[in-house]
Amino acid sequence: MTLASLLPLFVAIPLTVAGITAAAPARANWARVLLMVTLSLQLVASIALVWHLRDGSVLAHQVSGWAPGIAIPFVADLLSALMLVVTSLLAVTCSAFAIASTTGNVRLYAPLTAGLVAGVNGALLTGDIFNMFVFIEVMLLPSYGLLILAKRGQGTLASHAGSRLYVPFNLFVSTLFLSGVALVYGVAGTVNLAELAGTAKEDTLVAAGAGLALAALCMKAAVIPTHGWLARAYPSTSPAITALFSGLHTKVAIYAIYRIYAVMFDGDQRYLWIGLVFFTLTMIIGVLGAVGEDTTRSILAFHMVSQIGYILLGVALFTPVGLAAGIFYLLHHMIVKASLFLSTGAIEEHYGTNKLQELQARIRREPLIALSFIIAALSLAGLPPFSGFVAKLTLIVATVEEGHLWVAVAALAVSLITLMSMLKIWNAVFVSHRSDEEYPPSERIKVARRTHVPVALVIPGAVLAAITLGLGLGGELLYNLAAVAAQGLMDTSGYVEAVLGS
Repeated sequence: MTLASLLPLFVAIPLTVAGITAAAPARANWARVLLMVTLSLQLVASIALVWHLRDGSVLAHQVSGWAPGIAIPFVADLLSALMLVVTSLLAVTCSAFAIASTTGNVRLYAPLTAGLVAGVNGALLTGDIFNMFVFIEVMLLPSYGLLILAKRGQGTLASHAGSRLYVPFNLFVSTLFLSGVALVYGVAGTVNLAELAGTAKEDTLVAAGAGLALAALCMKAAVIPTHGWLARAYPSTSPAITALFSGLHTKVAIYAIYRIYAVMFDGDQRYLWIGLVFFTLTMIIGVLGAVGEDTTRSILAFHMVSQIGYILLGVALFTPVGLAAGIFYLLHHMIVKASLFLSTGAIEEHYGTNKLQELQARIRREPLIALSFIIAALSLAGLPPFSGFVAKLTLIVATVEEGHLWVAVAALAVSLITLMSMLKIWNAVFVSHRSDEEYPPSERIKVARRTHVPVALVIPGAVLAAITLGLGLGGELLYNLAAVAAQGLMDTSGYVEAVLGS
């Protein structure tokens, strides 16, 4: 048995756990324990995979030894391994938060989360675009349940409204993606990424099919003008699920955009201007959308859209520095955004609201949450010594090197507005003071402020905030890994040879 032959276990084990925990009784603690053990072991295995692939090598395996074209190819390079580490980390921390709140104690939380993780792992490791579609659907199906997950009698109108937007949109976009895959197969006769290497650069018809697939992925990633679904659907669910989705869903789509453009288009320079325009507009419109919002999660959701524009600039530049900066930004953003959702989510779970006006001067006794929030917020805005500073600096340097000064100026301006929005939350929730006579608190807040936010709700966000500080102070390590991963996208010959040779 080779190491590559173990790659399918990243899908098989979570799916098995989903099946086992689905049969668990409503109050069975062992289901949640099994989920956390599985996710923790996956995190350890992902770190070991990064260590093994740190030199830029590639692992590939045709499932069960079937011939290529029949078997599902599983491929792991440093980019997919780094993504596995961060998605596993977020699955662990968000699940710990969910279990500490009401969300994780709902009977179907464990099987739905395990199924979601299985789909994410498969999408990151598959070596053909049809199975990428399949695994994205495996990821989405349990997400529809998680979006409205609540104890009986505790569902909300907002969660149902969010699901009515989220489900049809994703079904429509999945249909577009599958149509693009079908067009590629009809022209090229294969959906294997290794066999499709460079075909979109050489064949206009293949480029049209791949372009449709990339357009669908951009819609899933909430690139403008189709960003509104994320800004409205994500805040409608519970804080734990919002944080989980923020780190997994759109980031799988971003990973797929990087992978498909690198392999199929071979970094074709003719189409990069399209990305520069749309991704820069995504940065700008996303941050402006946050200006008029009055709840913590809606502000953070719009900033998520804005930051997706930053991340995708890496593939729009398609230079060694640009790709490395984009990959670094992707990994940094997944951690920071989840930390912000969890920190503000802890407040929302305890005080029963995320409206800035209602939270004013209510939670001064929560210093750890305040510290976690300000660390992640300053990192999101790109201030030193946090990971966001390294991410934005390298990305802006890459844009300047390519002569796109207008993009660099836009990135700096958006960073300033991002900082102002983060300070808006900080001032309203942690600093400002309004007397009870001026704005009487609700009964829920009156009761909640007699106690502190439970430590179990505080720790997940604090852990991720500490990690972003560590990535800022020790940014060279992650950047070097990102640079190796970027080199694998610049030169895909190792990826192609590993898949075809398997």
